[in-house]
Amino acid sequence: MSRGSSRVALAVSGSIAAYKAVEVARRLLAEGIVVVPVMTASATKFLAPLTLSGICGTPVVVDMFDEAYPGEVHVDLGKSVELVVIAPATADTLARLAHGRADDIVAALALSADCPILVAPAMHSRMWNHPATQRNVATLRADGRVSFVGPVDGPLASGESGVGRMSEPERIVAAALLALNTTRDLAALHIVVTAGPTVEDIDPVRFVSNRSSGRMGFAVAERATSRGARVTLIAGPVDLETPSGALRVDVRSALEMKAALGSALGADMESADALVMSAAVADYAPREPHTHKMKKAGDTMSLELTRNPDLLAETGAARKGGRPVLVGFAVETADDDDVLVAYAQKKLRDKRADIIVANRAADSFGASTNRATFVSEDATTALSVMSKTDLADRILDRVRALCVSRGILPC
Repeated sequence: MSRGSSRVALAVSGSIAAYKAVEVARRLLAEGIVVVPVMTASATKFLAPLTLSGICGTPVVVDMFDEAYPGEVHVDLGKSVELVVIAPATADTLARLAHGRADDIVAALALSADCPILVAPAMHSRMWNHPATQRNVATLRADGRVSFVGPVDGPLASGESGVGRMSEPERIVAAALLALNTTRDLAALHIVVTAGPTVEDIDPVRFVSNRSSGRMGFAVAERATSRGARVTLIAGPVDLETPSGALRVDVRSALEMKAALGSALGADMESADALVMSAAVADYAPREPHTHKMKKAGDTMSLELTRNPDLLAETGAARKGGRPVLVGFAVETADDDDVLVAYAQKKLRDKRADIIVANRAADSFGASTNRATFVSEDATTALSVMSKTDLADRILDRVRALCVSRGILPC
């Protein structure tokens, strides 16, 4: 279905961020999408329905018993749209969705909708971080019907700053377009993705790290969730927004990443169907990190490093029966393509991986594009320069094919 024939219900709940729904609607309309506005009674305290109806060109649905809409408006609307976007979604709205409430038009629509639901939370950071809210978020993610965009870290209505600010309209619309225009061919798969650098502390103010931005791994996580997979994203220290629907686990060091991988994969490696190891894990760490800042002493300094565990090799050696499907990355500085491929082939054998994505540091670190070569046991495929999002889809296509061939995913 083309965007021009798509219908989206834009549901607004009672948050001061409700004014941003106008821009969300405007951007969706610019994409040729039909937008049906829905508002809770509380939302009308922050945004006049006339404003939203004027933008959308159709009356706002506020009451489940609106005489202008004969029949069961929430049921009829739920059948007629391809996506429900709830922006902003308050803490109360998330609680209603998680517990199957249907006592306002937005909750009732979400409960009866026969389509994906995208929510953009907006609330004070203490409300977002409250255990009750986090339980509700976990429930919604586990149910698989609701995906999230945000919230983000930034200024709040109270004048404070923290995680709870609604994502900007352009980010919400981008997530909505992905939900409308992608198949869910990875549904039923649990894909674990590692991303970004690791940081190995020397002392409380200094560390050893690398130039990885994390963008490639985050692109894989975003595309995997959009294609229906359940995603666990294990991220080193990066300043990137969590992809909608992904469960993010933040780590700092290689040892912390190893522990997070152990939890995500399970003791028998049967808790995940695929692992995409795009993180740039530090090979070495200081043998004895100092608890206090080291002082200058002389013109030179020696730092003793010790080898970090090889997470890709450990996973390759421990798995049984080809599960999880294992994708590794090889980042090199060699200019010669043959040298790059030879290194990737050796890594494929040594780490017992299924696919190695080989690329050059100059083509990938800090950039929005990448140029890669896929190396597997039976083939080498060189790709042209493309966005990291497009490359993520190419990687996931290979993952899906392997999952089908191994009986992990039905044909």
